[in-house]
Amino acid sequence: MNRFCWSFVFLALSASCAVAADSNIIESTRSLDDTALQTDPASAFWQDARPIYAERDTYGKPVPGHRTEVRSRWTRDNIYFLFLCPYEELNLKPSPDPVHETNQLWRWDVAEVFIGSDFADIKHYKEFEVSPQGEWIDLDINLEKPHHEDGWTWNSGFQVVARIDRNAKVWYGAMRIPVASLDHRSPAAGNVFRVNFFRGQGPASHLRQIAWQPPMSNTFHVPDRFGTLKLVDTVPVTH
Repeated sequence: MNRFCWSFVFLALSASCAVAADSNIIESTRSLDDTALQTDPASAFWQDARPIYAERDTYGKPVPGHRTEVRSRWTRDNIYFLFLCPYEELNLKPSPDPVHETNQLWRWDVAEVFIGSDFADIKHYKEFEVSPQGEWIDLDINLEKPHHEDGWTWNSGFQVVARIDRNAKVWYGAMRIPVASLDHRSPAAGNVFRVNFFRGQGPASHLRQIAWQPPMSNTFHVPDRFGTLKLVDTVPVTH
């Protein structure tokens, strides 16, 4: 094999290793301006985001047909998330209330973000959920407390929108989370957070639990298994 071929193979292997090494990182791309929440992945706002995929169960086994796409963007005030959620059969709460917080929303179909900025105290983080019907809940999680689910009384001021495409059997959920509810730092390119993404899909008789970084447990609340969210700046620098 000539020198050129060896160089090509080396570069290919290096690129492959880099991708594998970064498989636990999601990059949130900067937007100069905040925007009305929207669920159209083809919109200019969401096209500039870099997707990652949640497609395994809580023990790392593939969950066919439920490959969930997640995108993120950030501004000086907010972090945005978009979920694209294929489904088989929706498990929806009767008489949904998208205006007021829905406690124990995880009993029905949801998409979830677990996110924290404290790398010294990883057992303290925030949880955000959106349902296909636009219901929501936000929680201040502290695993040192005997009943960390009591954190649902905390209010972040985040907002959600959602819609269901029944023909395509996909539902979409978007979140806008105030950065001030997550971090004492001002948002800046290079800032990182600890993060994981989950879904609960379908009725209890054939519930699917989908994770980005599998917790290797029956619970999602395993913070040492979280990945990393990094704020990146794709806005051209002007002089």
